[in-house]
Amino acid sequence: MPEACFESHRDVADRPTPLANSSRRIANLGMRVLARFLTAATDVKHFPAPSLPEIAFLGRSNVGKSSVINSLVGTKLARTSSTPGRTRSINFFEIRWPGKPRPELIFADLPGYGYAKVSREISQEWPKFIEPYLNERPTLALCVALVDANIPPQQSDRQLLSFLNASGRDLLVVATKSDRLSNNQLHNALRTLAQEYPAAQLLPYSAKTGAGREELWKQLRQAAQRVTMAEADSL
Repeated sequence: MPEACFESHRDVADRPTPLANSSRRIANLGMRVLARFLTAATDVKHFPAPSLPEIAFLGRSNVGKSSVINSLVGTKLARTSSTPGRTRSINFFEIRWPGKPRPELIFADLPGYGYAKVSREISQEWPKFIEPYLNERPTLALCVALVDANIPPQQSDRQLLSFLNASGRDLLVVATKSDRLSNNQLHNALRTLAQEYPAAQLLPYSAKTGAGREELWKQLRQAAQRVTMAEADSL
């Protein structure tokens, strides 16, 4: 992955669109999102045809990525495992708000990295289908990079964030497992992460307690709006 500096996450006006109203209702009331597995891809030709705005979730194999996705949708959508590195494909899920006839968003769960037993195998797969997805996918609205709030910044995370910046993708860093830290410990951990990634937007999150869920949905909604509005402006 290339070395590069971060660009700041852009501020976007929160326009009252149907997507915004639906996701705000989900976030505020804790409603269950309707989600459906779409496909698993280990090759570019397996990707679904670009259509809806997509949110990519990336992180180390033991960062709690599946737990974050499941907490967002309110059901066990992504498979969790006690064995890190189980996911080897990009798994696509359609997301539909309650009361809506069609899906309006897609989650893309990317393979974890950094786990010793599988990291070499996964890294060999990056040029085959992961790099093309991150570099070329036209409907990719936001990359959510998950880092563990309980451990110091990792070199593999630095490499990922540099790669995403070089790809020109909008990026949000989510610090997972924040419930395991006291307020002072979490404050210190977030300060360390902010120093490590000074230009990245940082959000603490707990899949266990739901802390940060409403704010994360807000960020996902805004990212999807940017793609939708850009497509409308191009017509």
